[in-house]
Amino acid sequence: MDGELRELDGPDGPRQVRLTHPERVIWPDAGVTKGELADYVEAVAEPMLRAIGDRPVSLERVRGSIQDETFFSKNPPKGTPEWVRASEVTYPSGRSHPQLVLDEPASLVWAVQMNTVVFHPWPSRAAASDLPDQLRIDLDPQPGTDFGDAVDVARALQTLLVELGFDPFVKTSGGRGLHVFAPLAPEHEFLDVRHGVIALCRRLEARMPDRVTTAWWKEERGERIFLDYNQANRDRTMAGAYSPRARPGAPVSCPVAWDELEGLDPSAFSVRTVPARLRERGDAWEGFAAARPGVLAPLLEAWEADLSAGLGELPFPPDFPKMPGEPPRVQPSRRKAE
Repeated sequence: MDGELRELDGPDGPRQVRLTHPERVIWPDAGVTKGELADYVEAVAEPMLRAIGDRPVSLERVRGSIQDETFFSKNPPKGTPEWVRASEVTYPSGRSHPQLVLDEPASLVWAVQMNTVVFHPWPSRAAASDLPDQLRIDLDPQPGTDFGDAVDVARALQTLLVELGFDPFVKTSGGRGLHVFAPLAPEHEFLDVRHGVIALCRRLEARMPDRVTTAWWKEERGERIFLDYNQANRDRTMAGAYSPRARPGAPVSCPVAWDELEGLDPSAFSVRTVPARLRERGDAWEGFAAARPGVLAPLLEAWEADLSAGLGELPFPPDFPKMPGEPPRVQPSRRKAE
């Protein structure tokens, strides 16, 4: 068999992972190869596993390079090593199935061998996958807005979260946006967390009506930052901390300190630059696990207040079953035309 054999430390001694075709170019514009990607996940394994380890994870894979269409692996694929763990999860359909869990550096390199480019961890632990222990908000710049606008919104969201008793952290998305996370006491199921996130986003929207929006339909968003509340749903995941993205330049979704945001260039974080950043500055999310978890109760009270005020459920993703109280899944302009 061609390729190279890599040996990595494991909990029970050395692991050996064969990497085939390390010369294959995964990011053609940057010339980043599969071997370089394996080097990268080895270099960032410690902080990356702190962030995504012990969680169900979906692997976004390519057949050749990022110019090909990506596809997802959630269940353990054929040939998965016996030392790569899986955990039973329940999907929105109600169906249950084992999903991959990555716990050690060798499992990250094995995922690269499987042509994984993006790592999508759940916001819950493997042992309690129904109970999210992270609050996650995706700040998505719409046409006419940019990363600087996302920074302003992230700052306002940080203030709001602190007011509500959360300890927020921030990372680049690997694109033009930002991801804001906060530790959460694992006491509520996904639908409750979704409702809490919607209430949170509505309060930020009330503070910044000209800057942010919770409008699900693109035609209603305008030149504002979209607060993607649907990322709080079961089986909806974001690229994890230190995960590469399947985009030109081999960008990385990189944790940063809040005081770094002003003037930050998110394109500076790539597979080739992030290891040096870690050596020089350390992991901006090192304190995440030890941070005080927030409680959802104040946001659920806000959700109930919104219901009393006539603000109900918002649309779910199109692949979800029809949910109780959900408005019609038809874009507003089409509803008016009909």
